[in-house]
Amino acid sequence: MLRGSKVGLRARHDEDIPILQAELYDDALNHSRSQSRPWRPITPGSKDSPLLVDDKEQGHVPFSVVELDGGTLAGTAVLWDIDNHNRSAHIGLGLRPSARGKGYGTDVVAVLCHYGFVVRGLQRLQIETLADNAAMLRSAERNGFVREGVLRSAAWVMGEFLDEVLLGLLVQDWKPGSTGRPGES
Repeated sequence: MLRGSKVGLRARHDEDIPILQAELYDDALNHSRSQSRPWRPITPGSKDSPLLVDDKEQGHVPFSVVELDGGTLAGTAVLWDIDNHNRSAHIGLGLRPSARGKGYGTDVVAVLCHYGFVVRGLQRLQIETLADNAAMLRSAERNGFVREGVLRSAAWVMGEFLDEVLLGLLVQDWKPGSTGRPGES
């Protein structure tokens, strides 16, 4: 497990999937705001669930987020579209409603930076988020991400186009430990 100051990132367990599906995926609005694909209902236990992990897939590394104090499942985190040639990847996360507003997002981003830069040896990490997602923007900027641009009307969300903000962080600009030193256990 990779550890931050408040949360840990570990492999996804089978028992995590029904909780994440019920609280994150099945919330059509939440899903539509966090994914570029349209929401569609998925039967519990389906082999088509996007929450299932393919351990052979090297370009998409999903984690379950757990609270360090007690081990409660807090959400999901992912390093996706990993490009080993250009040494870059994208960061994504989703927190269960009960885990929001506790500073976990900032800690998850810090741990994903540690994983991307230290473990994977990447040069650049990127985040795309809706322009009105203040929590994600705050979490990214607290970890040193810089706003690089706005993608105007780039996201179709429940009947309207919304702007996305593009944020980037280069390894040479990363300050590990500025939000709590992540480590391994």
